[in-house]
Amino acid sequence: MNTQQAFNLAVQHHQSRRLKEAEALYRQILSVEPRHAGALHHLGLIAHQAGRHDLAMEWIRQSLTLVPDNAAAHSDLGEACRLAGRLDDAVACYQRALQLDPAFVAAHYNLGNALLARGRSEEAIVAYHRALHFQPGLPEAWNNLGTALRERQRMEDAEAAFRRAVQLRPEYLEALTNLGAVLASRGCVDEALTVYRRALQLQPGYSQIHLNLGNLFWQAGRRDEATASYRRALELKPDFAEAHYNLGNAFTEQGEFEQAAAAFRHALEIRPGYAEAHNNLGIALVECGRIDDAIGAYRRALELRFDHPETHNNLGVSLMQRGQLDEAIAAFRHALRLKPDRADFHSNLIYTLHAHPAENDGTIAEEHRRWNRQFSEPVRPLIRPHANDRQPGRRLRIGYVSPDFRAGSVAFFLTPLLENHDHRQYEVYCYASVRHPDGVTQRLQKTADVWRDVGALSDQQLAECVRNDGVDILVDLSMHTTGNRLQAFARKPAPVQVSWLAYPGTTGVETMDFRMTDARIDPARSPDDVAGGEPVRLPDAWCCYAPIGEFPLVAPSPAAQNGFVTFGSLNQFSKIHESLLADWAQLLERLPASRLLMICPEGESRERTRAVFAAHGVVGGRVELIARQSWADYVRLFERIDLALDTFPCNGMTTTCHTLWMGVPVITRAGTTAVSRAGRSLLETIGFPEWVADSDEEYIHIAAEWAQDHLRLAETRRVLRSRMEASPLMDAPRFARHVEDAYRTIWKRWCAQKLP
Repeated sequence: MNTQQAFNLAVQHHQSRRLKEAEALYRQILSVEPRHAGALHHLGLIAHQAGRHDLAMEWIRQSLTLVPDNAAAHSDLGEACRLAGRLDDAVACYQRALQLDPAFVAAHYNLGNALLARGRSEEAIVAYHRALHFQPGLPEAWNNLGTALRERQRMEDAEAAFRRAVQLRPEYLEALTNLGAVLASRGCVDEALTVYRRALQLQPGYSQIHLNLGNLFWQAGRRDEATASYRRALELKPDFAEAHYNLGNAFTEQGEFEQAAAAFRHALEIRPGYAEAHNNLGIALVECGRIDDAIGAYRRALELRFDHPETHNNLGVSLMQRGQLDEAIAAFRHALRLKPDRADFHSNLIYTLHAHPAENDGTIAEEHRRWNRQFSEPVRPLIRPHANDRQPGRRLRIGYVSPDFRAGSVAFFLTPLLENHDHRQYEVYCYASVRHPDGVTQRLQKTADVWRDVGALSDQQLAECVRNDGVDILVDLSMHTTGNRLQAFARKPAPVQVSWLAYPGTTGVETMDFRMTDARIDPARSPDDVAGGEPVRLPDAWCCYAPIGEFPLVAPSPAAQNGFVTFGSLNQFSKIHESLLADWAQLLERLPASRLLMICPEGESRERTRAVFAAHGVVGGRVELIARQSWADYVRLFERIDLALDTFPCNGMTTTCHTLWMGVPVITRAGTTAVSRAGRSLLETIGFPEWVADSDEEYIHIAAEWAQDHLRLAETRRVLRSRMEASPLMDAPRFARHVEDAYRTIWKRWCAQKLP
């Protein structure tokens, strides 16, 4: 048998998949004729089929040194490079094959695959079109064309491509699955469901379809069916990383954070480089109170994918919670550099700047201006004149917008107003984006004349809803906190817009007409007057407090029994920084027998906190750091505190009111910004201006002076709750009348304006 006969027989074995016999013959040929290009090429193909791509590349390259113009060999070399992950080399090989044979369908098709894997989807689309020009009936090319079009967000064209693939091969499961996914993305839920069910008839055990079906159910709000589909996908394929990941997302949405973390960890055991799973694991861990572990998850996600803006933002939130404000601000700025059109990232930055001791009014004002340039100016042309009836004395429609109509800090101040509105004069609309409604949600819902769940609405849709409702005065309760809808306010859906409550100060949003405040928080010519609404100073305080929930009776002063005073801070740790800790350390140095109890996350935050106190010689058991508590345990902590220390520059609000209600005096430090004057407003309103300091030295002095008078502490503790109860801070009917008077005044001003 001569060489040609041996080669022909080897090719027959190869085509019959008798690969061992074929390989033996090819090698026999090469032992006789080492420069046999065909044998070298086909040995490369056998190695390629066996998954030995490096060896395949070596054999095929040798064949090309002998026959450099073999288009098929260049294409096969490209396929070996592609499967070996050498995508740029693969692209070059396919392009060389097409230079030699422009009508080479497989080379066009595989070039498209390599370009798509390389992230060059626009070029991949061109390659697939060229393949289909020469062979229109190639279903794989139509399917992959649809995938490339979907990556370019050309959903209508992608749908057409997937439909063509299915038309050519009705049992093509991958194309059916892709068609269902693109239909789902276009909101065609019923049609997508029909496609998925058709696919499941062909192959009931196809786990990918169960995953996609779960996604479809989730999109349609059918949560239980979605979770069941994810579980079915995992029954069929336990190592299905995406199904574990989506199940984790479902648990997160349902508030089952421990189960969510477990699901994300399962996904990561299967695919350690799954950046999105690391990110979402971090989100779940934050909710479980494991901030250090969450930061570790975010940092790992960024090692894998540094250009992911959401992870930088999430890292910033956790760093802020850990009190690392410089690092948090840097993370938010990086997220914004990657994705400047994310208003929530920018709001996180603005809110964090308020808590930083070194940031000034000018920096915050500049960020407010940047927010307006990015989010207010583009929608300004969409603002339309308002047709509201300009009668000054008529019944007004007041709209409140918030994601926080639930148990939480907002409820302690919003409830007394909503429950005391005069519904004869004011019709109350609540626009709620509450993710997890609770008993407080139900209580607040009863106070509204109209309640709308708007969490699923876009900002434009929310603005249209408000305008269609004919709201006269729209009140923002979130400002730059999580879940705010400031972009809806930027569209000016109501003739008068007001910000209030989330924190003292301004949103900076140019379409916000007013902000509710008081003369202590916003004295005349305050630097906060520059933007975000004219201040409307309420007569007493800018808020009214109601102790919602279970509070125990005031306990006796612990100093009387202990013989030493215990300072305390139960504020969020994000408001605590090293310069404030240094002030507290000086206070403890001045009173060597005193103690400090404070909430501090476990891990790195505690190490930094202890280091600051140790640097001032405060060691041993004098500082007790505790984790965040359940509500019942939290309110019992006040029984162990004699004197509370407020945070600065971002004063406490809710925590201060809880502390006072539990009979514990609060020493505050006032500053130049609105957020640093909240403590002054609260304490002077209940009649204790002597607890307000205007400098660090005075802050330490007042705290030390009160701490040394145990009798005065005991007597104050005995009367503080009743003093607070009798003050304007807890007079809900009085506060509601003041707010309504403010609404009526600003409404009359709008009525008096000339029509455009």
